[in-house]
Amino acid sequence: MSEEYSFIIISQGLTCFIVFIAEVCNTAPEMKRTKLDKRFFGSTRGRLVTLLRGTTKTVNELAAELKLTDNAVRAHLLSLERDGLTRQSGIQRGTRKPHFAYELTDEAEHLFPKAYDALLNQLIAVLKGRLTPLALEEVLREVGRSLAGVQAAAEKNGDMESRIGRALAALEAIGGAARVEKGGEKIVICSESCPLATAVAAHPEVCRLAETLLSEIIGEEVREHCDREGPPRCRFEVIGSEN
Repeated sequence: MSEEYSFIIISQGLTCFIVFIAEVCNTAPEMKRTKLDKRFFGSTRGRLVTLLRGTTKTVNELAAELKLTDNAVRAHLLSLERDGLTRQSGIQRGTRKPHFAYELTDEAEHLFPKAYDALLNQLIAVLKGRLTPLALEEVLREVGRSLAGVQAAAEKNGDMESRIGRALAALEAIGGAARVEKGGEKIVICSESCPLATAVAAHPEVCRLAETLLSEIIGEEVREHCDREGPPRCRFEVIGSEN
């Protein structure tokens, strides 16, 4: 088997693996946990958890977004705290008095679909033992290009905002919770919840997959500056946005 043919087979296989596992985790109707999670996220408590994913918010902010009273939000937060899903995270200044901020616990992240992470981690470990570092990086980039697929072709003619939106949706499709931060001419895509956290923690080069995925969809150069101290946190700068 030629080296080029092996590269194609490995890239296609890894792409199919990620897509298949992600779809199973998100859509399989026969899985009891999935059905419970769907009901949970449709409830007020579930909506509150979704709003806190990857960020911190005060009671006032949550109340405004959920259209509830402050006391109602506090009651839900208390219940979630008892379940080990939320916790207080510092204090934010208010116009009259400071407000407690809340965030999700590590346990709450298990509510979101990421079942493929451990399997992906093991698969990368096997490939890492058989491929050179350069070949592995190229495989990961090719997987990123494959995952971008039709979205990349459709969005290259759109404006920057629509392309960024499609890129965020692509990250969400594989389990991420990304947001955009803008500072002057700089655009940075961030996520406190890495969609490939387990694999990235053991194999940092996996970030190249997401870097290429975003670059293909946005149609501009993207560079990763992810924080891998502790739980991985995504940070991708859109270089072309500065031109």
